[in-house]
Amino acid sequence: MFDEILRGLRIVHQHKMLHLDIKPANIFITDDNKAVMIDFGAAREVLSKEGNFIRPMYTPGFAAPEMYRRDTSMGPWTDIYAIGACIYACMQGYPPHDAPQRLEKDRLSLSLSRLRGVYSDNLIEVVEWCMALDALERPQSVFALQKELSREGERKYTKLSVAEKMRLQFDAMVNDTRKSVRKVAGKTK
Repeated sequence: MFDEILRGLRIVHQHKMLHLDIKPANIFITDDNKAVMIDFGAAREVLSKEGNFIRPMYTPGFAAPEMYRRDTSMGPWTDIYAIGACIYACMQGYPPHDAPQRLEKDRLSLSLSRLRGVYSDNLIEVVEWCMALDALERPQSVFALQKELSREGERKYTKLSVAEKMRLQFDAMVNDTRKSVRKVAGKTK
């Protein structure tokens, strides 16, 4: 699915544009199971004719740190952060913390470490790479990200101990219970 999204995003970037609102709600799955990016309302040319750049609205959890500031530049790495956040959301079942929260206390690595053994170590590392808080530490182009994701044959899985597997199952049960309690509490109000 993300391969198709990345091919489309690469074309957007080749036209000197940024999407700037990549999130699961803006990924449409067609009847023939193709993934298509939608909602280009926030898309902008990297620079307008005057050299000014209008900051778009952003979606917490999927917006890169530079979208919250006026003194930093945006580029393909900004959309790549959102791609990493989308992959994270697919893996976890919920979006990552927003960038300002992560700048205060970053728990991304801890969150992803709980998924070792479920997903390949390489995929987990790619998500961490895409979601680096420092834009210069992220892939600088969609091509670089595609190249890393294409290393399918080299993927490794961390072998989990029985205790680690039990912990993952316990955490999943606790999260499911919390969601159920919230639903019930919301209905009784």
